[in-house]
Amino acid sequence: MERRAYRSLEGVEIDRDLVMDLAENARLAPSCFNNQPWRFVFVHGRESLERVFTALTSGNRWATFASMVIAVCSEKNLDCLVKGREYYLFDTGMATAFIILRATELGLVAHPIAGFDEEKTREALRIPDEYTVITLVIVGKRSKDINPVLSEGQRKSELERPERLPPEEFAFEDCFAGK
Repeated sequence: MERRAYRSLEGVEIDRDLVMDLAENARLAPSCFNNQPWRFVFVHGRESLERVFTALTSGNRWATFASMVIAVCSEKNLDCLVKGREYYLFDTGMATAFIILRATELGLVAHPIAGFDEEKTREALRIPDEYTVITLVIVGKRSKDINPVLSEGQRKSELERPERLPPEEFAFEDCFAGK
């Protein structure tokens, strides 16, 4: 219930102990045949952050207030391929969720985004071409002040939790009952 995708951030100290704590939690995530296909680049050096910030879309300018960005990537050949089902995205998503929940336990915001240029990110962080950059997780401490670069909709979601689907619309018993 505490996890929220806040956009109004203030700085927080990032050190190796925090990075290893988050990585250790990702390590505990389940994966198909224990392949652990996830790869994370924990970016917290100022110069490295500035390079990653150039890959953000204009709607994610708020992320430049982050203390760390975690580039989440994987490569499909690192994980199970079962009858055409590629598990690397699912498994990497679970490990990322473990990081997000641990960051929340530590009083941090860990906000995954899709609004970035994958090629610029890959170049900024020297991520090999065969890897998919799945998401960037923006990490910082929640600010009590609303970030002035936020759109009206983003400001509103800072103040109240955006509406979520009720379970009846996505959780079915015994057979699929969706639209």
